[in-house]
Amino acid sequence: MGANYVYGKKEDLYVKSIQRTVLMMGRYVEPIEDVPAGNTVGLVGVDQYILKSATISTSDTAHPMVQMKFSVSPVVRVAVEPKNAADLPKLVEGLKRLGKSDPLVQCTIEESGEHIVAGAGELHLEICLKDLQEEYCGGVPLKTSDPVVSFRETVSAVSSMTVLAKSPNKHNRLFMTAEPFPQGLSEDIDNKVINEKDDPKTRGKILSDKYGWDATEARKIWCFGPDTTGPNMVIDTTKGVQYLNEIKDSVIAAFQWATKEGVLAEENCRGIRANIMDVTLHTDAIHRGGGQIIPTARRCFYAAFLTASPQMLEPVYLVEIQSPDNAVGGIYSCLNKRRGHVISEEQKFGTPLLHVKAYLPVMESFGFTADLRSQTSGQAFPQCVFDHWQQVQGDPYKADSKSAQVVTSIRKRKGLKEGIPPLDNYLDKM
Repeated sequence: MGANYVYGKKEDLYVKSIQRTVLMMGRYVEPIEDVPAGNTVGLVGVDQYILKSATISTSDTAHPMVQMKFSVSPVVRVAVEPKNAADLPKLVEGLKRLGKSDPLVQCTIEESGEHIVAGAGELHLEICLKDLQEEYCGGVPLKTSDPVVSFRETVSAVSSMTVLAKSPNKHNRLFMTAEPFPQGLSEDIDNKVINEKDDPKTRGKILSDKYGWDATEARKIWCFGPDTTGPNMVIDTTKGVQYLNEIKDSVIAAFQWATKEGVLAEENCRGIRANIMDVTLHTDAIHRGGGQIIPTARRCFYAAFLTASPQMLEPVYLVEIQSPDNAVGGIYSCLNKRRGHVISEEQKFGTPLLHVKAYLPVMESFGFTADLRSQTSGQAFPQCVFDHWQQVQGDPYKADSKSAQVVTSIRKRKGLKEGIPPLDNYLDKM
């Protein structure tokens, strides 16, 4: 039973016979007849059906074990390609094995055809790529791109106006606005405190009590996105619209698409609430099918995001540094150069060591360890772990701001048109 298996369904479920059971004894493998409970055992013959983790059971009525939750998310990505094109099949096979061996690594293929390996940090990726080249690809020479950081897109204000989009046949109109989430709600959704499977009434109560949302609106959440679980929502704030439920699926599909590829740089969105204000639909069902509604709703979401002063979010590491007193100057100068800031500094009782905690943007963290060691002559030991997302400083519309540089570099890397698309691309006039 794989990770996506749901009890009673057939997908991600394989019934296979195990060829033999073995005992791993150091570097030797001993075949063994039977193993009592509580021991670690090797099973031969099922590895090609398992991706990352799975549950093996002899009972037909067994439920799968829950997948592990990680406190870090894979935010640093590199593109990998073989130096000789002939070695591509080996690389693909190696990536599959790497994906199986490490529960956190994500190996994906971009639309541009690149093979992307995503890991938790620079060091984690370095080790994965070393394993990939030496063990899983049999020493094939590989080319890797510079590490790239994943960003998120968000909005920072309520939409300045209600945006309108018309369907291609001009018979349907959608009116929407967008606004940012209150502080802490995105984290609650990430940690599954608020879930798409919750009962609407209890979920509405949490949202209205904790975040001050309107109680009736908080019950009318249509969906979360991207991937139906992400920290963005569509909320139906309409009153008495006919045929609204018939276009619900189409709007949800458009929202998944719009939040998977945001408007600024086609990165995932985070912390956006889209409100459907009003809808005018054609009375005839043929004229309001998915082909009419999905592209319209997506344009409408994009227009709403653009009117709500869009921003980029960057991932931030929590860095814990241990060092003796005399090396603190080097730590501060190294962090300041990289837009980091110290949040706490404690003396470890009875030792000359200081424990410094700081926030450091992931995009500035490449080479941080080496830099820190050279500044403190090897006395400071840093540990980085992903902590939260924060807004990139500046306005993405001002050419010299940090935010605009980030957007430009991502669009260039993805081969998109330069510059943020203007609002007129998505907005229709009455």
